[in-house]
Amino acid sequence: MTVGLLDSIISPLDLKKIPRSDLPALAAEIRKIIVEVVSKSGGHLASSLGAVELTIALHYVFDAPKDKIVWDVGHQSYAHKLLTGRKDRFHTLRQHDGISGFTRRSESPYDAFSAGHSSTSISAALGISCAKRLNHDPAKVIAVIGDGSLTAGLAYEGLNQAGDIHKDIIVILNDNEMSINQNVGALSSFLSRKFSAKMLQDLRREFGDFLKSLPMIGDDIYQFAKRSEDSFKSFITPGMLFEAFSFEYFGPINGHKLNHLIDILNNIKMLNDPVLLHVSTVKGKGYPPAEKNPVHFHGVGCFEIQTGVSNGRKPAAPTYTEVFGRAMLKLAETNKKIVAITAAMPEGTGLIHFSEAYPDRFFDVGIAEQHGVTFAAGMATEGFKPVVAIYSTFLQRAYDQILHDVCIEALPVVFAIDRGGIVGEDGSTHHGLFDFSFLRSLPNMVVMAPKDENELCAMLATAVSHNGPIAMRYPRGAGWGVDVDLDSPMIAIGKAEVLGDGGDILILAIGRPVGEAALAREILEKEGISVTLVNARFVKPLDSELICSLAAKIPRIVTVEENVLQGGFGSAVLECLNDTGVTGFRITRLGIPDTFVEHGSQSLLRSKYGIDTPAIADACRRMAAAPRG
Repeated sequence: MTVGLLDSIISPLDLKKIPRSDLPALAAEIRKIIVEVVSKSGGHLASSLGAVELTIALHYVFDAPKDKIVWDVGHQSYAHKLLTGRKDRFHTLRQHDGISGFTRRSESPYDAFSAGHSSTSISAALGISCAKRLNHDPAKVIAVIGDGSLTAGLAYEGLNQAGDIHKDIIVILNDNEMSINQNVGALSSFLSRKFSAKMLQDLRREFGDFLKSLPMIGDDIYQFAKRSEDSFKSFITPGMLFEAFSFEYFGPINGHKLNHLIDILNNIKMLNDPVLLHVSTVKGKGYPPAEKNPVHFHGVGCFEIQTGVSNGRKPAAPTYTEVFGRAMLKLAETNKKIVAITAAMPEGTGLIHFSEAYPDRFFDVGIAEQHGVTFAAGMATEGFKPVVAIYSTFLQRAYDQILHDVCIEALPVVFAIDRGGIVGEDGSTHHGLFDFSFLRSLPNMVVMAPKDENELCAMLATAVSHNGPIAMRYPRGAGWGVDVDLDSPMIAIGKAEVLGDGGDILILAIGRPVGEAALAREILEKEGISVTLVNARFVKPLDSELICSLAAKIPRIVTVEENVLQGGFGSAVLECLNDTGVTGFRITRLGIPDTFVEHGSQSLLRSKYGIDTPAIADACRRMAAAPRG
């Protein structure tokens, strides 16, 4: 068995012993391992492949973990993990009890900041830098941020303060002209104006030296030329944008030329002011299928290495996301006021076909969820029906805008909340386990969740007809395989449905767990335990009349939700029973306890946290064995 260069690296100190001439071979070896592991475990492939040389150069020049490298989002950190002592565990990537697909402080001292959402790196790095100065610690702090993440306002808030207080911080812009989907907006166009940086800088230096050499008038002419050049440069290079934030700007440079990277990092390491290094990379570099289709390989499941073709089983039923996309197209045919809004995720939210069919009614705001929500509110004031499709975990970033800009004036904005509940291998930063809780507390907001993919269609029709804020959350992955009617009739707001009658146990479930509860009910009926099952449909407003009348007759109650228990659906039921004076009942609430859920498969995590069919059946058996009242 051939021993590779990576086998000799336990920490970045070992990396520094490798001659520069061998580093390209190390990069190729790292790429091979990343592709092999991700082909089996799934993960963020294209972004990590594009950052391999940059990662090597950073650890070759700086002294982590004393020097702090803060990776934005963290999904491009696979090479970083391999170089910082995690090679032997890398095969456990994104598996339960394995290493995370993102950076985690609890996982390694080399992970300076835990990440998962975009655009946090500059703010975090600046905070670390300021703390180090207060501690008289001269270590360097480096933030690595992608061009897609620069579409979020948080990145500019960090840049603004960093330039204002002139703290020693290095920001590396990893520019691959690609976030998850193609970048949008003026900034993307600005960054893509790339003249040959070396050619431009060499010409400027040589011409400047010539002007300054002119006797008597040289310096004056040089200063005039420099002012003129700065005006011109603002139209042709992105440097002026960052210089306006008082950063020293370098670049753009080729992010795959290791010698060049190492040389310039060694040079800027000596500077004590805010520095921005603009690095151009190729997403998916070194693996042709990923280079050809970086969107697909941004976050990919298992695949065949030779072809790049997915080798996972195609689900028998369409995903909720796919059904949502089809339902949006159907509704938009007859309702010209429907517009779709997404935050850099047209494919991930199922809106890609909508964007093709109705380009004038589709808006991708970039990684700017706060802006997207307020933008939707503005459109709603002009009589349009904006449907804001955002993953649950990312909608958390726009909480104030939902409250302040949508709910106070009860504007008719529809929130299509994808990836509600347990998401899987992306872990704690990506599970959508808080939306019931943070949305149902808002006045004027309606919150609902479909039991299956067909009910999603009915709820979407209901949502676009509702004259106020309304949210519909649905899970990641395939539906239950029911027949889908894109013309499903609307549902009365706040009305639940009874799916089965029985006198022993009352199960109140909402969203995907309704299907698990229905299977549990079948098992229990065979055991002689009769169950009334209610598909609540709405977290807010609850069908209090139905729930309270059933609770009075069937006082053994089990609630089931794929949300945190604090402030969620079960809490809403308890509040409802208390406020209406129902007494003498026992209740078990099934949901997520007061914790952040780790990464792992959806089925494993649903079992672990007791919200799958066996867990629901067990809870009902325990309830049936308890005395009434």
